[in-house]
Amino acid sequence: MSAVVIATAFGGPEVLSVVDQPAGEPAPGEARIQVRAAGVNPVDWKQYSGQMGADPARLPMRLGAEASGVVTAVGPDAGGLDAVGPAGPVRVGDEVIAFRAPGAYAAEVAVPVDSLVPKPATLDWAPASGLMLAGVTGWHALAATGVHQGDTVLMHGAAGGVGLIAIQLAVARGATVIATASPARHEFLRELGAIPVAYGDGLDGRVRAAAPGGVDVALDLVGTGEALDVSLDLVADRARIATIVVTTRAREAGIKLLGGAPGADPGTEVRMPARFDLAKLAGDGALRVFVARSYPLSQVADAHRYSMAGHATGKIVLIP
Repeated sequence: MSAVVIATAFGGPEVLSVVDQPAGEPAPGEARIQVRAAGVNPVDWKQYSGQMGADPARLPMRLGAEASGVVTAVGPDAGGLDAVGPAGPVRVGDEVIAFRAPGAYAAEVAVPVDSLVPKPATLDWAPASGLMLAGVTGWHALAATGVHQGDTVLMHGAAGGVGLIAIQLAVARGATVIATASPARHEFLRELGAIPVAYGDGLDGRVRAAAPGGVDVALDLVGTGEALDVSLDLVADRARIATIVVTTRAREAGIKLLGGAPGADPGTEVRMPARFDLAKLAGDGALRVFVARSYPLSQVADAHRYSMAGHATGKIVLIP
């Protein structure tokens, strides 16, 4: 039996329960992992909030998309050969990062071997569990807008999980990053190499002052009207404006739409190979994953309330 988080209805965090379910044997092409930590992402609570539809056939709903853990069983493969993931054979005892890993909010979970990347020995379980979803999203955003050395990048919502990784990746490429965030987070963003500015009235002018040579790229990681307005005002080439929060107005503006929303670019051919680069960078210490808070799996509702409040600087993780 394995502790598993499920949503029993559509609504707020009060609909979440932790129940025991059979762990089950992995099917062909799958591996079962003992979860050491699971990353929390806004898409997790959006799934049961009703924002992404409320079809009762989806209930009860298991949650989670990324985790770190240890392989405890491997499903049978054709001819009795080892199951092979993108990094090679997958064996019991392997320490791995799993993404995408549906149902990752659990003590044990069976996932496709294609979702497994070796966990660097130097990377702790909690940051490993929060690396991939934010990491591949940030990587995709930079690739889609062609960020390179010498660019000035305006990054809205830079103190969130995606933003903190995207800042580091952009700075490593030789770009200058103008990062919007509340003043309380400015010193932290400076330490990552960004130039912080406060969002709110007058943002356009503050960005112009911080980037007198102009802005080449804008990344909207928060989905506000202000972020879109300022991006369109300051970046002439709409192919170099991207958002990960798809809205009707963003569609009408003709900017790049990234992610899983209808009509957006999922970037699979960019995101999945990036997992290996991200793991190496994190293992080498060249990319830091900041864990804002860790919660026991039993306190998943509290973890989601904190995530919904939008005040986390970095990742939230669950520990089974």
